[in-house]
Amino acid sequence: MANAKVIQAKQEAVEVVTAKLRESASTVVADYRGLNVAQVTELRKQLREAGIEFQVLKNSLVRRATAEANLSELNEVLTGPTAIAFSTEDAVAPAKILNNFAKKNDALKIKGGVVEGQVVGVEAIKALAELPSREGLLSMLLSVLQAPVRNFALAVKAVAEKQEETA
Repeated sequence: MANAKVIQAKQEAVEVVTAKLRESASTVVADYRGLNVAQVTELRKQLREAGIEFQVLKNSLVRRATAEANLSELNEVLTGPTAIAFSTEDAVAPAKILNNFAKKNDALKIKGGVVEGQVVGVEAIKALAELPSREGLLSMLLSVLQAPVRNFALAVKAVAEKQEETA
């Protein structure tokens, strides 16, 4: 009976990871070997503040989840100790946080990940990390949308000032 309970628990864990892989906007796989407890705690804190779930998972469990989620290409990076960051809201945040942390801590190695349902390599994750955050992109869009109105207002003001000078 104990075996049945263990198998059931493992199947439930695979289902949870499969759901996270399917639902997340981006997933980043990293090797955390060489990080001390304080560094891992700091990384987890940064990720938690951004609303990102960070877990250390068994590769065999993740391989079964990737098979169910049709992301088997990810199995290539599932070697050695594996930590996975899941983000359901912001596709850029996990890549940005892990990449910045890896720059400061050589022990953290980004292996690859999944972005919007597509398995990507290290280069794509690092390129994604260089993009502005969602808030940054929204502020850029807002400034682009405001520019014509601002320019029109300045033109109207200039015309009004010129008419006041001539009057």
